[in-house]
Amino acid sequence: MTFSIAARDARTGALGVATATAGPAVGALVPHGRANAAAVATQAMTNPYIAIDLLANVEQNGAQSALDLALAADPESDRRQVIVVDAEGGIAVWTGGSCQGYAGHRTGKDLAVAGNILAGPSVLDAMLDAASSTLEMPEKLLAALKAGHAAGGDSRGINSAALKVYGSQAYPDVDLRIDWSADPLADLADLMQRTLTGGYAEFFAQVMRRG
Repeated sequence: MTFSIAARDARTGALGVATATAGPAVGALVPHGRANAAAVATQAMTNPYIAIDLLANVEQNGAQSALDLALAADPESDRRQVIVVDAEGGIAVWTGGSCQGYAGHRTGKDLAVAGNILAGPSVLDAMLDAASSTLEMPEKLLAALKAGHAAGGDSRGINSAALKVYGSQAYPDVDLRIDWSADPLADLADLMQRTLTGGYAEFFAQVMRRG
């Protein structure tokens, strides 16, 4: 019931993850990340500990080994779907055999997309194409969600969306959630504009940084 993207900006090193679903509050459990480590989406019958465990190991082990370790600790891994992009551009993906509806994933350079209970594989193809042609984040992430939704997206429609971008700091550069809306992607785009420009952007530029 969810479609997501995880990506890395090779120029800046930023890591991002974005997601949308038919249910409420998708930002609460699906998108995860850590600066200089990885961006992760964990979905289907969501197990947030997959992302938590993965992020604890990814800097040492890389995306694939960290995902393998996290899945090995989950007795119901066949019900999970996970995408990971690490800080070195490493990619790991998993769609368990028990994920419902049309479920699958795609990968490209520095990015991965995945979804379940989708209208069909064209959703993932559209997301991958949109993300590959848009270089900067967070625009890359939003473009992928919009393209996936236009191609059919979640077969039940969408009511919540979230987007996160991690730069050089321990806190995210962008952390946006639309927990319930008739048009969550329009609301997400509006919220992104409000936070990246104007007074909030000026305030955020003065927030304490380390390093």
